[in-house]
Amino acid sequence: MTIGKGLTDLDALVLGQTWEPLERVHWQRAMTWWVGGRIEVIETWPDVVVRTATESFAVPAVVRFFRSRRRDRVKVTFSRDNIYVRDGGRCQYCAMALSRGAATYDHVIPRSRGGLVSWTNIVIACRSCNQIKGDRTPAEAQMALLKPPSRPPAGALSWILPRADFVPPSWRPYLGFS
Repeated sequence: MTIGKGLTDLDALVLGQTWEPLERVHWQRAMTWWVGGRIEVIETWPDVVVRTATESFAVPAVVRFFRSRRRDRVKVTFSRDNIYVRDGGRCQYCAMALSRGAATYDHVIPRSRGGLVSWTNIVIACRSCNQIKGDRTPAEAQMALLKPPSRPPAGALSWILPRADFVPPSWRPYLGFS
């Protein structure tokens, strides 16, 4: 597969000098670091190349820095995927396991009542629980949350990749999966 504009958004797992996982970055950032001589490419995405006018390059899947770098505690980005991961793929009202496509996103305090779009006000819910709750608070709907929504801790390794079943095969050895 050749990468064209916006056709894919593959990420690369970034390892430190001592092979510890640091973060995940977009493949373009990894390519920039590689061209700049800051990293080595350990593994590439199979059958995925990016072409210039004169050359072809395999897209990096796992990269490692040559030198140690200061490790900032990166805040976990607020996104639908990360809300899904934080809630473990389960409806926060009935605990039903949900696929990403089946998950709906519920405002604990409805937006019509001043509820914000934030880590502490959004949870995933199944369609039926979301419909039952409607434009009410959980207390008004007599529905209890499994756990109160919160912001994930900064720099948590578990946020490099959400869940074990989503770990690309090339990343597994570096993240401690068999």
